[in-house]
Amino acid sequence: MAAADQKPLGSGFHAKSEPHEILAGIDLTGKTAIVTGGYSGIGLETTRALVGAGATVIVPVRDPAKAEENLSTIEGDVSSAKMDLADLDSVGTFASSIYDSIEAVDLLINNAGTMACPLQRVGPGWESQFGINHMGHFALTKALLPLLEKASGPRVVALSSVAHKRNGVLWDDIQFETTEYDKWVAYAQAKSANALFANALNRRMQSFGGRAFSVHPGGIFTPLQRHLPQAEQIKLGWLDAKGQVSKSAKAMFKMPAQGCTTTLWAATSALLGDMPGVYCEDCDVAQLAGEKSLPYQHCATHIADDADAERLWDISEKLLAAA
Repeated sequence: MAAADQKPLGSGFHAKSEPHEILAGIDLTGKTAIVTGGYSGIGLETTRALVGAGATVIVPVRDPAKAEENLSTIEGDVSSAKMDLADLDSVGTFASSIYDSIEAVDLLINNAGTMACPLQRVGPGWESQFGINHMGHFALTKALLPLLEKASGPRVVALSSVAHKRNGVLWDDIQFETTEYDKWVAYAQAKSANALFANALNRRMQSFGGRAFSVHPGGIFTPLQRHLPQAEQIKLGWLDAKGQVSKSAKAMFKMPAQGCTTTLWAATSALLGDMPGVYCEDCDVAQLAGEKSLPYQHCATHIADDADAERLWDISEKLLAAA
């Protein structure tokens, strides 16, 4: 992947395209998809759309009771199994159960995540946003690679965010061991890591015809905002002084179903068949950010850096081996 690859392809879709538009004419019968966090927010809408297109969908869940309630609204071939991205043993157990139940994974949607939470430690002491959003998915994807290799043209979609533009990976202190913790810096690092992960993973999947992409789903009100107090959301302009959705947020934010469409496009579009691990937004490849780019759009150069993608992959391998 090179920065030059970050330019729209002219998909014909837009920021608020609906799932049925993206999947029109696409038959996923016989395909198996795994959607992390696929029982809440845009993950639930992703699951609903994939099942509606004929796919068999398996949802790893941290909260089985909530998953059972939410997934019961979907008619089709969908099931769930316990998994917590913050617990590597749990990830390993889930992956083992998948090997016992299916022959191949066609689509892996790394959708689950946490945002702007207070400083917490997971695993062997990893900062939680990096540990859950990146390392948990890194471990899961590594474990499932042999099943992805058995599929025809498999794809992995990693959910990133335009928040990556704030900063990249803090190479000298990824876990905030000496740096003062800032929840938004940590979130930006994790989302940059998600994009760099897709960049590096794509090279590792090319030998068997696979592809990996990262996506910014857009601004959507979902449980992802659970760590943000109302006062902060007002300051951000997402809510008005009365605590209601602001006019600007109504214009810019997407409905949850619209929030899954870039994921669906990256998972299925024929336009991406020969593309490297690009970062996508609004149902197309995102263009490289420039001076005229708005804060909530386009792709920063630091996530289109192959050398940094490989550097993060090597660090992640070592972190996983030492966990």
